[in-house]
Amino acid sequence: MENEKGCMLCPRNCGVKRDAGEMGVCGQTDTVKVARAALHYWEEPCISGTAGSGTVFFSGCALHCVFCQNHSIANGKAGKQVTIERLAGIFLEMQEKGANNINLVTPGHFMPQIAAALESAKKQGMNLPVVYNTSGYEQVDTLRRMEGLADIYLPDFKYMDDALGWRYSHVRDYSDVAKAAVAEMVRQTGTAVFEGGDGEGLMKRGTIVRHLVLPGCAEDAKAVIRYLYETYGNRIYISIMNQFTPMPALKDYPELNRRVAKREYEEVVDYALSLGVECGFIQEGETAKESFIPAFDGEGV
Repeated sequence: MENEKGCMLCPRNCGVKRDAGEMGVCGQTDTVKVARAALHYWEEPCISGTAGSGTVFFSGCALHCVFCQNHSIANGKAGKQVTIERLAGIFLEMQEKGANNINLVTPGHFMPQIAAALESAKKQGMNLPVVYNTSGYEQVDTLRRMEGLADIYLPDFKYMDDALGWRYSHVRDYSDVAKAAVAEMVRQTGTAVFEGGDGEGLMKRGTIVRHLVLPGCAEDAKAVIRYLYETYGNRIYISIMNQFTPMPALKDYPELNRRVAKREYEEVVDYALSLGVECGFIQEGETAKESFIPAFDGEGV
């Protein structure tokens, strides 16, 4: 939260006076910056459906993973600054375009402004489910401010091994922070609710935890899945992703400079099945060769 100590919205607690125009670790002041607002079709089927998810990509990020696919907006350079009133208008426009939901991508560092915009949009007739789409590196107090506004949480759980968190995301406490964040998300949403019931159709409420399998990190992936399943069972959905795409910035991380091998991914999926995971999503085929990265050209802003 913004207080006399400065910004404490994310677990880095950088203390910067963003409301005075200073840049936080996230690369942003407290003026909302949006890189793209458009229908998006590459989320889990219960989020995108056929009509698409009304996805708003916010500029900046507190985590800065070395393998980030959205680095052009994570570094805070791409995007356009908008008022809270304009952001509420964007949400309403997504509804008019037939979006299944409002999908907030990397929203944590703008949470107070987003909450105000959502409240405004709801007063003007916006009634879509709201998806909070995050890296999982979230402050519990920040998430509590979204209670009653966020219907669906879509966090990553990137690492169980904090040595990986330090090497690839420059944080030493990723696993503990993500565990606490997911617990708060599940507390708010409870067991998943779907349009058609029994896991069918669009999700209306619930938590889907994503894990992107990294090259050479199958054992850590298993540890993440084991923790999630042993802790939450079928109250949550687990999305096991194979779409890791080597980016140019990985020249200093040679172990990540390749796609995930088919055998690695299958090993992780087989492990999940052996545990008894039934509520989940997997990616089939050559998804790592597909483009999940839209053009951050200011569309819809």
